Amino acid sequence: MTDHLRAIWKKDGRYAIEAYQFLYDALDHAVRMTGRAGQEVDKRHVTGQELLEGMRVRASELYGPLAAHVWRSWGVQRTRDWGEIVFLLVEEGLMNRQETDSIEDFDEVFDLEQAFVESYQPSLPEHIEPHANP
Repeated sequence: MTDHLRAIWKKDGRYAIEAYQFLYDALDHAVRMTGRAGQEVDKRHVTGQELLEGMRVRASELYGPLAAHVWRSWGVQRTRDWGEIVFLLVEEGLMNRQETDSIEDFDEVFDLEQAFVESYQPSLPEHIEPHANP
């Protein structure tokens, strides 16, 4: 599949290859988040909003408050861009869609700055052991 993704990436040129790779990683994450991981393939479908939520959570885990910057470096400026990528992959036969799926499902689902920078909350351990001086 990587060769096919590279061919699509080269042909389209709007988004970095890392965006396509991240999409597949985050899709698995979204399927697990919705509790559909153990389902048959046709019942594992996630909506555009569910996919974006999985992508938001996964990007936060990987990149923290820099996630918006990372996405922008890939050419992703808004959530609609993920819809553009998804529907490009659907057209190429690398992803499936249901009749009810629409690219508009990805329109303005969240703002990148708000989702990654403004709402960032570092996770710290509940208890930190004091450092013993020798």
